[in-house]
Amino acid sequence: MLRFLIFGDVVGKTGRKALIKILPKLKKLYRPDLIIANAENLAHGSGVTPKTIADLEQAGVGIFTGGDHIFAKPDVEKIFERADCPLIRPANWVSHLGTGEKVVTVAKKRILVINLLGQVFIADKLQERWNTKLLNPFRVANQILEKYKDEKLSAVLVDFHTEATSEQVAMSRFLEGKVACIFGTHTHIPTSDAQILGGRTAAITDIGMTGAKDTVLGVDKDIIIDRFFNETQKSFDWPELDKAVVNALYVEVNEKTGRAKKVKLIQKDIKI
Repeated sequence: MLRFLIFGDVVGKTGRKALIKILPKLKKLYRPDLIIANAENLAHGSGVTPKTIADLEQAGVGIFTGGDHIFAKPDVEKIFERADCPLIRPANWVSHLGTGEKVVTVAKKRILVINLLGQVFIADKLQERWNTKLLNPFRVANQILEKYKDEKLSAVLVDFHTEATSEQVAMSRFLEGKVACIFGTHTHIPTSDAQILGGRTAAITDIGMTGAKDTVLGVDKDIIIDRFFNETQKSFDWPELDKAVVNALYVEVNEKTGRAKKVKLIQKDIKI
């Protein structure tokens, strides 16, 4: 049996410290073969740097996925230049940097991890900020699976970074029976729908975040409330607090059949 421990968006320094603190306990409890984390909010809430990646690699994270903020820090290029690059970015984001999927070997088994970005509420913002285009994530998912159809894989896992729950659920149903696990990231809010679809595919709409508690999605709550109440445009700030929330997904997959056998949402409040 292959065991996976998957973290949603790890937000800022508080999120990094919380993950590092809780990992030894979770590793002892669940004995994961591979740990995955979404890194798009790793460096002070937006983007990722070589140092923030290195901190979590040292803690035991084996592969990192991204989202719409993955290129926010210029140093990300140095990560993608690594021969042993542990970071993937959305496969349907047209870019010369990085790749959208990666095969990793764990316990002598080959695991394919895919990263996709939703279009709803995101495509226009991406076009405006980065002057780039998002390809259809459903079609790109098909293309990647077709690319690897003749390879011996023990499990396929997909991070679908989405704004709209409807798009996430549609993708889960689209990939039902084709992958071992599809998990949502981006909204920072955990959903209570962890399940195994069609007796094979573990799915959850959103794992939720690992980051500062008593915030609004990891951002200083007073700033967000002011933006809503007074309709201001105050800049975000990701506070460093001593209380954090940790959300993760535990998945067991039969390496012979590629079928998910167990899925569980893990939710913890911890003091750093």
